[in-house]
Amino acid sequence: MKEKIISSAKKRILFLPHAIKQMSRPDRMITINEVKKAIFNGEIIEEYPEDLRGESCLVCYILAERYLHIVCAPKDEYLAIITVYIPNQKQWSSDFKMRK
Repeated sequence: MKEKIISSAKKRILFLPHAIKQMSRPDRMITINEVKKAIFNGEIIEEYPEDLRGESCLVCYILAERYLHIVCAPKDEYLAIITVYIPNQKQWSSDFKMRK
């Protein structure tokens, strides 16, 4: 799956409206460059092969002492960024890689 993500992202990255909305929240302010770093260097922590939108996954990345979670879906011509958020400590393990 990681190879598909990288290959798709190298072609083009498409930010869906929900991702843009979540990234631009005042309490998050997540940049496009931060998302790119996460995509290329992050760790896949969940895979969703049967997602109705098509195969997708959840990527976790530590950036500037904060964690980012990115749900993305590799397509033939681009990587779709479905959502981006800072995980909640109440819902995730201390390393933000496992749901409680």
